[in-house]
Parts: sequence; C-alpha cells; structure tokens
Amino acid sequence: MTNDSTAQTTAKWTGLAPVEDTALAVTDTGGPGVPVLYLNGQFATQGYWRRVLAELGDGFRHITYDERARGRSKRSADYSFAAAVRDVDAVLAARGVTRALVVGWSYGAVVAAHWAARHPDRALGAVLVDGAFPYDWLDDAMELRIRKLFKRLNWVMPLLRPTGLTPRMTAAQQAESNIELGKLSRERELGPVLEAITVPTRYVVASGTSFGSKGDEQERIRAGLDAVTARNPHIEVSAKVASNHGALLRKDFPAIARAVREVAALGGDR
Repeated sequence: MTNDSTAQTTAKWTGLAPVEDTALAVTDTGGPGVPVLYLNGQFATQGYWRRVLAELGDGFRHITYDERARGRSKRSADYSFAAAVRDVDAVLAARGVTRALVVGWSYGAVVAAHWAARHPDRALGAVLVDGAFPYDWLDDAMELRIRKLFKRLNWVMPLLRPTGLTPRMTAAQQAESNIELGKLSRERELGPVLEAITVPTRYVVASGTSFGSKGDEQERIRAGLDAVTARNPHIEVSAKVASNHGALLRKDFPAIARAVREVAALGGDR
C-alpha cells in the first residue's frame, strides 16, 4: 500500500515541530505506506496508540504527536479546539504529507471529523474512536459539574505532571477545554460537520462509562450516532466493542486496526 504524498519525507523522525507559539512533539515512522495521523484524547499523549501501531505494523506510515502542553509538547497561549484543528495541518506540513488518513479517539475524534469535513481533497478517510457523537450533553448543571471536578483534581495535577500523565495546563484551562467540547458536540453544531463528510469514515464504539460520566449517560450519547449513519452513506460503524471509553485503545486495538485497514482500502480508490 503506497501513497504519492510520502515522496517528500519518508525517513523515520522524532522531534519538536514549531507551531505558532509552541512546539509539538512528533513521531513519524516513515516508510512508503499510507500516512496515518493519530489524534489523541483530550488530555492523553501519543503513547496511547502504541498497541494500534504495533497491530497495523510497518505497512503504514504512522504519525503521532502530543497536543499543546500534553506529553513532551510545549505550553501555548491557545488551547482552543480551533488550534487543535490547525495543528493537524501544521504537523502534516512539518512532515511533508499532503494527504492522510486521520484516526481520532475521544476529543481527537471530533478534531478528525472537522478536519475530514473541511479537507475532502486531503483526507483519505477517517476512523473515529468512541468520539464525535452529536448529542446535547452539556447544560448548566453539567458545566458546573465539570468545573467542580477539575477543581478537585487541581491539587494532584502538579504532582503527576513530571510523569506525563497530566497536561501542563491549569485545572481551569482543562475545564474550559472540556466545556468547549460539550458545546461543539451539540447536535446543531456537530451534526452538520458529520453530514459534510464525503470520505470513507468508520466508527469504533466503546461500551459503558467514561471518566466523569454517570450511569448510562455515555450510552445515551453514543445513541446519537444512529441518525448520523442513517443520513450519511460515507459513515458506518465498524465495531461496537466491550471495553469502556478509557480502555478500548488498550484492549480493543485489533478492532481499531481493522477499521483503519478498511478505510485505507476504500480511500486508496479515491
């Protein structure tokens, strides 16, 4: 499986890519395979993808990176969703890639959906891993709950930052990012984005809860996907797995790899 967009840069590379007021830690396996760009969960790092990468093997060119203030990336004055989408273009440009398959988990799935909808000429396809569900889950009570949750976590975050387990963002910044995601996930906001996607797109859907959710909240959110697949023939559910939101990259990586292979095969025909 090859792609002409790999001609400029195919050597393995790890380093910091300057972007706006920051620098992002990027890893590019190089090689002649289809470029796949992985977009992390909201406060996760590129290391979360290691099992997926190993399952897919060297038939693909894997590009991972840490978002602003996550992992080994530097701090920024801008942690907005718009900046996260811009960073997709910045990382691809830094690696000399013009067309890529995007794979996003959680927050990264929403980033991937926006990028794929905006760039049908550059997106080979998208795999959305338990994220990008159009559902109005954010109300005043939920916003207050988010702020209280991150305020409670504020004391432990500085202790964990040297380990890379938490971002170098304040609790307030993390809360605002989560609240912004809730606004962007509303049906009237995310629905049109998903309807605009014209490239092969597959969902891998988890089961059960996610961090901060209660009861069947997460399953009700996932149910919003039914209307998406009914309206857009380019979007399908590849798998519904047993693991919950936080564990599926670790436990159900074969299902994610299968979805990537499926989309790559379809995208190669475009």
